Amino acid sequence: MPKFILGIDGGGTSCRAAVAAPDGRVLGRGKSGAANILTDPDAALANIEAAARSAFAEAGLAPEAIAEAAAVLGLAGNNVGDAVNYVRTRLPFADAVIESDGLIALQGALGDEDGAIAILGTGTIYLKRLAGKVSYIGGWGFAVGDLGSGARLGQAALQECLLVHDGIHPPSDLAASLLVEFGNDPGQVVEFARLARPGDFGRYAPRVFEYAEKGDAAAVRLLRASAAHVDEVLDLITADGVERISLLGGLAPLYPRWLAARHHGKLVAAAADALTGAVAIAAQRFATAGGR
Repeated sequence: MPKFILGIDGGGTSCRAAVAAPDGRVLGRGKSGAANILTDPDAALANIEAAARSAFAEAGLAPEAIAEAAAVLGLAGNNVGDAVNYVRTRLPFADAVIESDGLIALQGALGDEDGAIAILGTGTIYLKRLAGKVSYIGGWGFAVGDLGSGARLGQAALQECLLVHDGIHPPSDLAASLLVEFGNDPGQVVEFARLARPGDFGRYAPRVFEYAEKGDAAAVRLLRASAAHVDEVLDLITADGVERISLLGGLAPLYPRWLAARHHGKLVAAAADALTGAVAIAAQRFATAGGR
């Protein structure tokens, strides 16, 4: 059994770590920069180590003791073998297991109980657990998936802006506000979109919610279409008998009122966050000598 366990939640914006005793009792936490193993694996490795060292320091432990720890890392892109293998062989821990960021979020939200999570942020992915079996739905990325996501909704808002400019759709306060941001020049919208990454589109999603709350017809239409994609997946999940669903991610607080009423009674608040889930999984995985 390891002397210490680590839970790590590595995201595209930041990396968080928690060092715990083998029973899962958290001793200290740390945070560092982005840990996206697909876009910059070397920076991700550096930030994973920095977050772990920071957690050990907060716990009053020598940062070098991370070499004695067994870690569970929840990382986006864990299904891309080359990236995972590159990172795993270079981690500074005594033992390590790389899981999906979705799995640690599921564990944090629901513990060991059955249910599902819908991660609604820049992208979208859903996980459900029934009788101990975990299944994934979606998570295919912006190019061919992520329906209902912030990136898709923001992109749709910019498309609407151009449709209004061309007179194809009627005037809209949402479209007008977007076009003003681009100097009332549709060419700037096109140039932005040509180079934009999902996160760049995603920053316009909250504005769609804002204008929909004001009754803007275009924003309401876009948001209803986006919510319909989420409802489709929730229908699939609940058809399997899932009774508890936690909405997670940056758009989670904004979506509920736009989802179908049939899902409202099944929505539950997350019990804890993804980092807590990573620590819990680490405690389970490394509870006995030999870990895995």
